[in-house]
Amino acid sequence: MSLPLQDLLVLDLTRVLAGPYATMILADLGADVVKIEMPQTGDDARAFPPHLGGESAYFMSLNRNKRGMTLNLKSAAGKEVFFDLVRRADVVVENFRPGTMSRLGLDFTALQAVNPRIIYAAASGFGHTGPYSGRAAYDAIVQAMGGLMSVTGQEGGPPTRVGTSIGDITAGLFTTIGILTAVHHRAQSGVGQMVDVAMLDSQVAILENAIARYTVTGRVPAPIGNRHPSIIPFETFATADGSIMVAAGNDLLWRKLCAALETPSLADEPDFATNPQRADNYATLRPILAARFARRTTAAWLALLDQAGVPCGPINNVAQVLADPQVRAREMVVKVDHPTAGETTLPGTPIKLSATPASVRTPAPRLGEHTQEILRDLLHYDAARIATLEAAGAF
Repeated sequence: MSLPLQDLLVLDLTRVLAGPYATMILADLGADVVKIEMPQTGDDARAFPPHLGGESAYFMSLNRNKRGMTLNLKSAAGKEVFFDLVRRADVVVENFRPGTMSRLGLDFTALQAVNPRIIYAAASGFGHTGPYSGRAAYDAIVQAMGGLMSVTGQEGGPPTRVGTSIGDITAGLFTTIGILTAVHHRAQSGVGQMVDVAMLDSQVAILENAIARYTVTGRVPAPIGNRHPSIIPFETFATADGSIMVAAGNDLLWRKLCAALETPSLADEPDFATNPQRADNYATLRPILAARFARRTTAAWLALLDQAGVPCGPINNVAQVLADPQVRAREMVVKVDHPTAGETTLPGTPIKLSATPASVRTPAPRLGEHTQEILRDLLHYDAARIATLEAAGAF
């Protein structure tokens, strides 16, 4: 079966998370992603624990479906090979600090001179313009600077980092969107362009209603725990044996919730009849609802609310997520065999396409695993030239 991006050749210079996440999506969708790493050391993530058979599980989770080669971009021989690859490629992706590729003589201007159709995607902490452009950034830095930590955590508690590296991941997602947009534009115009995505920009972009609330009310949003700032009730409640998340997102669902709680008259009380009234009287309403939820187990409430048509869900840990029948049915847990690490479990791809479905086909490459193959099959180098380049320190 064909894959939607199988005609794209992507040169992946990225490392750790934001860039590899972007190129992993492209690879899952069928692009021929060639991961280019420094000889001996490779991607920093190869050193991140835990390891299986000497291979980083972290690295393997982000680099499946890619081919891997080493290339010393600081050497003349390595640059020679890279420019040959650029002539064949559709996309180059990097997530170095701005200025790094310019110092190597490999920035967008240099690559566009070799291939005017090249799409050059750069994911960085602060982008290639602005006063912070040259600064380094990690996920926690942009979560802090981008306002996300200021609205995360329990009410009255300190600012809290989101539990996954959402600063990196959102930048990776926006980078993928930018690349595919540029590919579409090139199909019409015949020319490539630069895609510049900043982690900080990406955090600002996902603040959503926090920005709207501040600009309208002038009040700075603060952490409020697990409840929604505007929709009531939309939060977690303690049950007889645990907790449950409930989301009554409109007045009709509110009435259904009251019926399921065996308090139908609550829906008609003037203080609670509409969402704005529930928001104004939240301090009164919350204890009433909490007392009702404490009477039954989580499983009992899940069954009752689901039957009533009220959105709800358990608060799963990671083990429970991986065992969830819906997650399994959607193939969001996949296994792949790695030649040294053995069988590894990875998240599947969430993009479900009816005619050209994405898939997890191959494990992450070992360092330099496909170097010879790429030089031979993609660039058509003969054995003598490969040996000369190797002697010159190209890879």
